[in-house]
Formats: sequence, C-alpha cells, structure tokens
Amino acid sequence: MKISFIGGGNMATALIAGLVGKVPQPGDIHVVDPNPEALNKLHTQYGVDTASAIGDAVSASSVIVLAVKPQQMREVAAQLQPHLTGQPLLLSIAAGIRSADLSRWLDGYGAIVRAMPNTPALIKKGITGMVAMADVSADQKELADEVMRAVGDTLWLDDESQIDAVTAVSGSGPAYVFYFLEAMQQAATEMGLAPEEGKQLALATFMGAARLAAQSDEELAVLRQRVTSKGGTTHAAITSMEGAGVKQAIIEAMKAAQARGRELGDELGK
Repeated sequence: MKISFIGGGNMATALIAGLVGKVPQPGDIHVVDPNPEALNKLHTQYGVDTASAIGDAVSASSVIVLAVKPQQMREVAAQLQPHLTGQPLLLSIAAGIRSADLSRWLDGYGAIVRAMPNTPALIKKGITGMVAMADVSADQKELADEVMRAVGDTLWLDDESQIDAVTAVSGSGPAYVFYFLEAMQQAATEMGLAPEEGKQLALATFMGAARLAAQSDEELAVLRQRVTSKGGTTHAAITSMEGAGVKQAIIEAMKAAQARGRELGDELGK
C-alpha cells in the first residue's frame, strides 16, 4: 500500500505516526506540503518521502489522504485531478467539505471516503466517523478503515448527512471534556485545593469513569444513578445541575455545533 498525504499538519502527522510501522517501508508514505520545515521534520522523524508539490509519487498511490485546510480544498482538487490516473481512493479528513462538492471539483471522481477524526488521534485514542461514496469498492473501504484505525476506532455511517452529528459529538467533543475539566479544577481551587491537586483529581475521575462506562454493559443513566444516593453529596450536585439546566444546555450546544457543520458545508461547497 502506497499512501500519499496532501498536507502535513497535526492530523496528518498523527496518521503517519500510526501507519509508518504498517507499510513495508517508510518511503511508501509520501507527503506533499509547501512548508519545507514541516516536510523536513516528517522525513527526519519517520523517514517518509516528501515533496513540495503534487507529482508522480501521488499518481502511484493507492490511497491519497486529503489533509489540507477546508478553504484550500478546491485549489488542491484542481492540482490533484490530472494525477488521478490509477483510480486511487481519496480519503478526505477536511472538515466541512462534502463528498459531492469534492467530486464535482474533480470532474465527477467518485472513489471518495469522507472522514471526521478527532484530536485524541494524536495519541492513538481517536474515533473517526466515516462515509463512502457509491463508487468506493469494498477493498477501498477496507483501505480507508485501515488508515483511520491506525489512530483509533472507526464508525461507518450510511448517510453523509450524519457526519454533522459526528462532528458535534466526537469531532468537537474533546473541547467539551476539557471545558468540564476546567470547571472541575476551578471548583476544586475555590474549595481550597491547589490547582494541580484539582487537576489530578478531575483527570483521574474523568478517565476512570469513562473506562468504567466503556467496560460496563449497563446504560449510562444506570451507572449515574448508582453513584447518586438520594440525600447524599452526589444527589446534591446532580440536583443543582438539573436545576441549572446543564444537561439541556449541553444538548443545545451540540445541536449548535451540528448546525454550524451544515452551514460550513454550504459555505465551503459554493
């Protein structure tokens, strides 16, 4: 499997780090980026092949990962189109760019998988929502899955419209977690603990609870109820959050993220 990355930013770097041991040799991974410092760093660290412009190495690839900024995608598509001679799989991880628009910019090219990873991919703990266009073969779909599984779990969707929900839940989700952790740390300091003590407690609690939920067959609500003895300290906290409308505020915030995802798709696809 020869893989080309168009773009050598953080997410591309995370994928390269996960893939470099899974290809016969590092040189089977080719990275195109106009930034010479980024290319030098990737070559030095991982031994991958690099170039400042799209060329023959991209044409020889079975998978081309589009990892550029959404605003650059139309221009990149124009540069890429002459090099799609071998019918490679295009795996787009650019936020907001719909497969139909990318296909249109590529004169109807259909072997496209759209993916929405998240930042825990940087430590191989990510999850990626994925959807394939009709022209993607079973083998190409497996290739796409193999690439994204290098940095975490994958979730295949039947309809691309669901990508906006994935963006709201997991794509933007790490920020919600950090936000909640910030609040826990601040509360800890206001109650007399040192900032680092509050951070340690919040992180360990969050990671432990998430792992417990992942390993349990019970519903999340049941797990919460088991910690929430009526009249106890946890009950007081949950009652306070319910009174403040915290759960509904979170739901509405995620719906706002979903709506913004749709808007970006409309704006970027024009």
